[in-house]
Amino acid sequence: MFERFRRYLEDKIILSENDYQLIKSISIVKKLRKHQFLLTEGDVCTFNAFVCEGFLRKYSVDDKGTEHTVYFATENWWTADRQSLMDGTPSKYYIEAIEDSAVLLISKSNFELLSEKIPPFRDMVNQLIQRSLNATHERINNTFISTAEEKYNHFLKSFPNLANRTPRHMLASYLGITPETLSRIRKQVSGK
Repeated sequence: MFERFRRYLEDKIILSENDYQLIKSISIVKKLRKHQFLLTEGDVCTFNAFVCEGFLRKYSVDDKGTEHTVYFATENWWTADRQSLMDGTPSKYYIEAIEDSAVLLISKSNFELLSEKIPPFRDMVNQLIQRSLNATHERINNTFISTAEEKYNHFLKSFPNLANRTPRHMLASYLGITPETLSRIRKQVSGK
């Protein structure tokens, strides 16, 4: 699993062999079965997780028991509850494996160590956080101004490989629409 992470890093930054050995020495591989949780509501998130294989989602559950999917994470994506991780507060989210998955975990303290000892790693992380923030702002904006069909088409355009991997009710939750509305939109889109 570490080799997958190494290839990911090699595509983004230049590191020495000693840097890779340090990263490997503090990385923990965790395998998850389908429907197994990486994080549950109420737990404190203590890690950054890199998805080596599989597919996960981060979501919350409201007082009525309705799930609200915040985002998906597939191969070569990161996942965590950043607020819980930074503040040490209980998470408001679940992170669940949608498929059998394998993630590489780096604890908060070790992540900070890597950022301190390996400046290119720190710079990469800062760029990822900025891109994530930009994507979050775009998603919020689209939620307010886009129709259900526009949201679905934007998802297809942005994440073409995820549409067939994502269960209908989870995708509907992510888009903020009902599963029935998603089915209707899919029929309309496929008929065009």
